[in-house]
Amino acid sequence: MLNILSILVGLVAGLLAFIGIIPIISLVNWIAFPIALVGLALGVMSDRTSGRNLNLVVLAISGLRLFLTGGIF
Repeated sequence: MLNILSILVGLVAGLLAFIGIIPIISLVNWIAFPIALVGLALGVMSDRTSGRNLNLVVLAISGLRLFLTGGIF
């Protein structure tokens, strides 16, 4: 159950991170990053790893985007 919830949270965060790749609205990554952290916490508590891995990928994408642009652009 926690894995399914983690996957759903990861999909929402992934959609926001995908939208945040666009240069004008990249501040959406500030919303996607904490959502993916919550999904990661749910994935860690689960007995399966697919939700955890999805949220790790989303964290890497949004974190890298925030790091490269200084969190602004």
